[in-house]
Amino acid sequence: MNNKSKRLIGIVLTVALLLLIPLIAMQFTDEVKWTLSDFVVMGILLLGTGFMCEVVMRKVSNIRYRIAICAAILVALLLVWAELAVGIFGTPFGGS
Repeated sequence: MNNKSKRLIGIVLTVALLLLIPLIAMQFTDEVKWTLSDFVVMGILLLGTGFMCEVVMRKVSNIRYRIAICAAILVALLLVWAELAVGIFGTPFGGS
């Protein structure tokens, strides 16, 4: 197995582990109330972010550009996540 395949497997396993956090929390508290669609949307967001950063790592040779582009991708993930969670921008997709 080559290094690129290992990174892709690492991305998928990381997403699975991150999605286990709310799943486990739901077993112990009523404060976390995720539906199947919440898990699907978050899985898509996390996998999309991971795969986009992987493409950047493969295609961009300049390390500074890699860092800047991956940082922008992560900021976009955090903004979308915050909007879906609590509606910081007031879009119709906002939570709460």
